[in-house]
Amino acid sequence: MRKIILLITCMFSISVFSQIKVLKNESLVEIGKDNSVGLYKKEDKFTVNYQDLNTSNLNTIRSFSFQNLNGDVAGLYKLILDGFISVPDENVVLELPNDIIELHYEKNYGKPTVQFIQYINKNRKYVGKSQFLTQKQVDKIFGRTNGKYSMYDKPATINQGTATKGTNTASTATPASGGSKKKARK
Repeated sequence: MRKIILLITCMFSISVFSQIKVLKNESLVEIGKDNSVGLYKKEDKFTVNYQDLNTSNLNTIRSFSFQNLNGDVAGLYKLILDGFISVPDENVVLELPNDIIELHYEKNYGKPTVQFIQYINKNRKYVGKSQFLTQKQVDKIFGRTNGKYSMYDKPATINQGTATKGTNTASTATPASGGSKKKARK
């Protein structure tokens, strides 16, 4: 009888202290993807994933995220396209909540291209770089070729619809630090 009670007690304790827990499935929607760069949406947060070419391990995937406040995703897309039309002399610097992103424009084979340079956690020691993207690839990533760009403005909450469109945001404002390539170290 003792062995049966001991066995039942052991089985009960194993089921109570299990390490595996079922989590609810969050909906992550792919807006667009080309090669190793993609744009994803989760509620009202947008994330750009890219394969980091700045590391020796080519399997390193990095990302940066931002909220779509006042149309920041469409503003970022427009900012990138404006760089294709008139290639800036210096990098365009954007400050996100967790990272600093530079848009580096360069001509490759006579075509203007853009590269995301990410200063991870706003630390200039940790740098991630995406592949160079053409305008056609940027259109695909931002969902312009598959029609998913309409998901930019779909609100996640009821109160989100009160934001005004066309206002000046971080992604459309004058670049921080004058858009310089080099920044003085402290």
